[in-house]
Amino acid sequence: MINTTEKDSNYQDLDKMSVLELLTNINKEDRSVPLAVEKAIPNIEALVNVTVERMKKGGRLFYIGAGTSGRLGILDASECPPTYGVPFDWVIGLIAGGDTAIRKAVEFAEDDIEQAWKDLEEYDINENDVVVGIAASGTTPYVIGGLNTANEKGIATGCIVCNGGSPIAAIAKYPVELIVGPEFVTGSTRMKSGTAQKLALNMLSTSVMIRLGRVKGNKMVDMQLSNHKLVDRGVRMVMAETGADEETASQLLEEFGNVRQAIESYKAKQI
Repeated sequence: MINTTEKDSNYQDLDKMSVLELLTNINKEDRSVPLAVEKAIPNIEALVNVTVERMKKGGRLFYIGAGTSGRLGILDASECPPTYGVPFDWVIGLIAGGDTAIRKAVEFAEDDIEQAWKDLEEYDINENDVVVGIAASGTTPYVIGGLNTANEKGIATGCIVCNGGSPIAAIAKYPVELIVGPEFVTGSTRMKSGTAQKLALNMLSTSVMIRLGRVKGNKMVDMQLSNHKLVDRGVRMVMAETGADEETASQLLEEFGNVRQAIESYKAKQI
């Protein structure tokens, strides 16, 4: 049986379409992606819950994948520290072929069924951690091997795949299946499948960070103040939360270098 992600596109003769037709039809296909993700919310919820539980015990969240899927995991992991002010080893993205594969495909790296566990072992992975395999096909050997060994070690495992009934979903204890259908360009899973995976990763990491207390109200109070835009945003956040004027908020932020601490300090002085 042919996997859904490998089925022939719903559109023929793409090379004969005008630019407007191409864009319109791609957009039409993309509209189906959020609906596919919506159907998986209960499964995403279960994965969030176990991740929060393990991370509260000192565990970490690992993503393993190859190609586009691996890059999406690395992207999500790399954005957690600046967004939520968490250590760089809280969420870790690993890709088949190593860092070289982030920019350039490494031939047959995804076919090594033992390498993912070797990569995970470099981080002294333990039973408090969570490993999420990301694979549009649901068949990537690199991911299969990593999840299998993680299960044997009592480590919580999840996955984000885009085919129903895949080997990876059968292995993962907390599977998430995002069935988006055939790609606009046949087999090009960087499109709808990649978009669905990105949405699910957004939901996973954002929900986890909120449940771990890294958001106050709806604000990123622990974000890294790494440029002028973020400093300005931080000042506005301090002003909104405390009622302080801009000069005072700016001084507080400069003193503490952190929105949360600036707010707490101001409120402590008002008591």
